[in-house]
Amino acid sequence: MGSSSSWTPKQNKLFENALVIYDKESPDRWQNLANAVGGKTVEEVKMYYYNLVEDIKQIESGNVPLPPYGKKPGGGSKGYNCMDGVQRMRNLRLH
Repeated sequence: MGSSSSWTPKQNKLFENALVIYDKESPDRWQNLANAVGGKTVEEVKMYYYNLVEDIKQIESGNVPLPPYGKKPGGGSKGYNCMDGVQRMRNLRLH
């Protein structure tokens, strides 16, 4: 039984970590992902996954403007690289 459609940062992190363990070839993948996250149904986990994949496609196709990451007041270019997020999703086997 799922709690709601909103996901906490902790559930999101648990989901990402579980994706590394349970790839597309894993038996009972969706159930294992739901168990790893906790408080979500298999259907909620599937929906979250497919929404995440769609978001990545939109970002990669240039349909989503990215915020100016790394721009800090007073200059300086160190900061989060938005491409790191895309690479992370690839590493999680979302793409």
